[in-house]
Amino acid sequence: MNRTNSNIDASKKVFLTRNHILTIISCIAAVVLIVIADKFFDHFTLRVFNLCAIYIVLSLSLNLLNGFTGLFSLGHAGFMAIGAYICALLTMSPAQKQVNFYLQPIVPWLANVQIPFIPALLLAGIVTSLFALLIGVPVLRLHDDYLAIATLGFAEIIRVVITNIQTITNGALGLKGLPKYSTTYVVWSFAVLSILFMIALIHSAYGRSLKAIRDNEIAAQAMGIDVAHIKIVSFTISGFMAGIGGALLGHLMQTIDPKMFVLTLTYNILLIVVLGGNGSITGSVIASIVVTVFMEVLRFLDGPLNLIFIHTNGLPGLRMVVFSLLLMIVVIYRQRGLMGTSEFSWDTLAKIGMFPRRKHNERIQ
Repeated sequence: MNRTNSNIDASKKVFLTRNHILTIISCIAAVVLIVIADKFFDHFTLRVFNLCAIYIVLSLSLNLLNGFTGLFSLGHAGFMAIGAYICALLTMSPAQKQVNFYLQPIVPWLANVQIPFIPALLLAGIVTSLFALLIGVPVLRLHDDYLAIATLGFAEIIRVVITNIQTITNGALGLKGLPKYSTTYVVWSFAVLSILFMIALIHSAYGRSLKAIRDNEIAAQAMGIDVAHIKIVSFTISGFMAGIGGALLGHLMQTIDPKMFVLTLTYNILLIVVLGGNGSITGSVIASIVVTVFMEVLRFLDGPLNLIFIHTNGLPGLRMVVFSLLLMIVVIYRQRGLMGTSEFSWDTLAKIGMFPRRKHNERIQ
């Protein structure tokens, strides 16, 4: 009996070693892909590739609320706007600010401020998290649809305020000519950091508290979990990540204006979370890449078509119609999303025969 148990333990060690080796190989392959993309992809393809990384950060931030905490929030566009504008104003040179603010001059205390990108990016995330904290304290007393409406109202208020404070944000004109600090290595580094942070968070005691609140808030409270505190912290962390994502997006596009941060942007991120699976880190990562790529692959549908049975001079918006139909099919037949609440594992791939594994009797002999 002891010999059998020792053989089983040895078999587990073999599988752990195999998983570690496969993980290391995958990480090396990912790094090689990022290097190849940065050196050989054309400008458009590289931008789409980098957008995938930014949407990974944004989808994980929203999944932390919707998927892991059970809070239905629609205010992410507002958090992204705060982060984007703060980082842009802190990194633009005085000369760039003077060029942008030609209708009304920028306020004197911002005119000559310029700091490096990484400190500005972190500061943008911190300030956004403070806004999330201030909003979360009163708003998180609400539930379900009421919470969604309240956070949606917050996002719209932020957009209107940004449009009207001309001397700080340049109003509806926006900010143009931002330094392109969101390089391939920067955005993918933050995407990887977001993934690692979420993995560590969800597998911690705090993450188990989040899931308990999501599954049954009353039972979680009865178990001694401080529900209000956990919700506020989750909302604040999500705001921080959304602010970082918004800042990265602004410096990738090199221009920002209030129209970028409308409700549609939040819906796009929510779409990724739902498609990937509420409560799945793997699902958010996969869906971010799939949705971003397919949105560009289907762009040809907006132009003239000359197919066998279909001839058009161009139907703007047809891409979104087809994309929406594909998503409807996925949601109808896979209501929990691509991954549900499951996560990627090498053992799962072994079970479905993706790579060979030893037979059971070979492992315990």
